[in-house]
Amino acid sequence: MDFSWIVMWVGFALASYSVVGNDVIQTLGTFLTSNEDKLKWYVLFAFAGTILSLTLIYGYFFYDLSYERLAKFEIPTSYPWYYMLPPVVLLIITRYGIPVSTTFMILTLFSLHQIPADAGSMISSLFDSSQLLGGMVQKSVMGYIIAFFSAIIIYLAISRFTEKYFNEHKITHTGNRIWTVLQWCSTGFLWYQWLTQDLANIFIYLRNGKDLPVWQFFLALSILLSLLAYIFYQRGGKVQNIVRAKASTGDIRSATFVDFFYAIILLIFKDDYFGLWGGKLPMSTTWVFIGLLAGREIAMRLVLNKQLSRNTIRMIIADLLKVFFGLVVSVVLVFVIKLLAHI
Repeated sequence: MDFSWIVMWVGFALASYSVVGNDVIQTLGTFLTSNEDKLKWYVLFAFAGTILSLTLIYGYFFYDLSYERLAKFEIPTSYPWYYMLPPVVLLIITRYGIPVSTTFMILTLFSLHQIPADAGSMISSLFDSSQLLGGMVQKSVMGYIIAFFSAIIIYLAISRFTEKYFNEHKITHTGNRIWTVLQWCSTGFLWYQWLTQDLANIFIYLRNGKDLPVWQFFLALSILLSLLAYIFYQRGGKVQNIVRAKASTGDIRSATFVDFFYAIILLIFKDDYFGLWGGKLPMSTTWVFIGLLAGREIAMRLVLNKQLSRNTIRMIIADLLKVFFGLVVSVVLVFVIKLLAHI
C-alpha cells in the first residue's frame, strides 16, 4: 500500500511547523521584540499573515510556489516514510532554541540521488561547489561571511550617529509613529524576500504545488497561517532568545536597520546579481542572519563600549557553533537516510 499522500501531508505539516518555529524568527524576530510590549500579538500576526497569503497566492496562480528554488531538485513520485525524519529532527532541535538551517535539514533529503553512498565521498561533496549539496553549503557560508563583514563595516560607520544616539535619546511620540511606519515597511520587504527564498523548504513536500488542487492549496495556506499565529502567540519561542540577547534589538529604530540590511543581503543573494553563488540555488538564510547579528554586535560594542568583552565573543562563537551543529546533524541525517533508502 502506498502511503505517499499521508507522508506528503504529514511531512508538509511537520516541515511547516519546524520552518515557522525556526526560520521565521530570523525574519520577524526583531519585529516581534520591538513591538511585543506595544501591540497585541494578533495585530502583528495579521500583518505577517497578509504578506504570507499574498506571496503564496501569487506564486500558486501566477508563478511558482518555490519561486524557482527547486529547479535543480528531482521531485519524487513517491514518498517513503523516512521523508518525515528531517522535519521531526528539526522540530526536536528547535525546541532547544538552536537555530538550525532548514535548507540543509530538509532540502538535502530531496537530493539523495546526487549524494554519494559512502561517507568519504559524501563529505568530499560538501566542498565541491559543482555538487548540489556543496553548492548550497558554499552559498550559505559566503552568505555568513558577507553578512558578517558587511554588518561590521556598516555599523562601524553608522553606530556613532544611530545606535549611540538611540541609547542616549528616548524615542518621542511623533518619532515612534514615523519609525513604526519605517519598520513595518522594512519588515514587510524582508518578510517577502525570506518567503520567496525559503518557501521551497516547505512546498517541496507537496511537489512544489504542481497539479495541487485549489482546495488543497488553501488547506496548505491555512496550515501555515495557523502555525504562524501560534508562533506569534508564543512570542517567538526559544529561538527568539538569540535576538533578545543582542544589543538594542528591542528599540524599534535599531530593529528597522537590522531588518533593512538583512533584506538587502537576502535580495542580493537570492537573485545573484553578481553571478557568484549559484543563482536560484537555495541557501541557508539562518547563516546569513547569524552572520549579520554577529557583525552588528561586534561593531556596536566597539563603538559604544570601545572594546569587545569575552561575553560578546563567547556569544558570537556560540551562535556560530549552533548553526554549524545544525549542518553536521543535517549531513549525518542525510547519510543515515541514504542507507535506509537502500535497505
